[in-house]
Amino acid sequence: MKVKIKKLHEDAVIPKYAHESDAGMDLHCVRRGWDDYGNVVYFTGLAFEIPSGYVGLLFPRSSVCKKELSLTNSVGVIDSGYRGEVMMKFSNTENPKEPYLYTEGKIYEVGERIGQLIIMPYPKIEFVLSDELGDSERGSGGYGSTGQ
Repeated sequence: MKVKIKKLHEDAVIPKYAHESDAGMDLHCVRRGWDDYGNVVYFTGLAFEIPSGYVGLLFPRSSVCKKELSLTNSVGVIDSGYRGEVMMKFSNTENPKEPYLYTEGKIYEVGERIGQLIIMPYPKIEFVLSDELGDSERGSGGYGSTGQ
């Protein structure tokens, strides 16, 4: 599948797979800043034209465990109609309610890989109101109900 991409910054790196079997493509940071809530904001310098019926999903890299960072929305969503710059916001894992104070090595630096992008199709859902739902093995058991 071909997806149009636009470089918004001269240092932007076109995402690519590190290995043939990878699902995600690495995203690099071209600029870093902070928002009004103290979150670290990483700018990729890229915009995408994701086809209708597809979504771009932004995930943190496994290396985030070495940082004092957590992706603020757990998984970012790039809808097919969005044409702005792709960015990722991370909060301070040491104290999520406090603004992040810069400590070298504890956050990603400009030029580093900051996350992964996966583009995949999604179904269009139409909900049907019903008075009854079919039986299942789990039933209405909630958190921890599978015993695992």
